[in-house]
Amino acid sequence: MKYSMVLSAALIAVALSACDKQPTVVTPATVINVPVPGPAGPTGATGSTGSTGSTGSTGSSGATGETGAAGTTGDTGATGEKGNTGGDTVIVVPSTTPAR
Repeated sequence: MKYSMVLSAALIAVALSACDKQPTVVTPATVINVPVPGPAGPTGATGSTGSTGSTGSTGSSGATGETGAAGTTGDTGATGEKGNTGGDTVIVVPSTTPAR
């Protein structure tokens, strides 16, 4: 692999250097005189203003979107356990009078 890369690089360098040519220079034998125009004349009158363009047409209204589908009903929650009746229940009522 490394030899093929080196060989390719050398082949490209040789191919590109072979294309280098010196330009051919052609010297004209005679001189041709070209007439030069004289000074410019006076400026002409200003032209009239152009007419106003017509108003463009109004675009069409967009289409109405589709209505979404109704959602599904959710699952019912789990039922709680039945409470105990009587027994060891103690109810503590907080005092409303401040302590002295």
